[in-house]
Amino acid sequence: MSGAQPTAERLVDEVVAGPGGAMTDEVGVVTGDLTVVTELSPDGRRAAVEVQYTGAEEWYTLTGSPVPLPPGGLPALHAAVLARVRAGGAAEAPRLS
Repeated sequence: MSGAQPTAERLVDEVVAGPGGAMTDEVGVVTGDLTVVTELSPDGRRAAVEVQYTGAEEWYTLTGSPVPLPPGGLPALHAAVLARVRAGGAAEAPRLS
């Protein structure tokens, strides 16, 4: 199959947001037990980051998402997102590229 797009990659983790939580586009700051998803775009050059209260149905866009994929790829971006959310302070998506 020529011209096929790369298969989307998706990393998911649960994390406890640090003091001040994580900033979302839709509802502002979310705090507490969160599930974080970092998903590669179909073109493989950007990634979207979403968060939800663990166990809830609604997903929210982490402010600053989507972001360019850094040299370390999706795993590096996901690790940086998790670190920021754990730190809190109205965490936003990192720009690592």
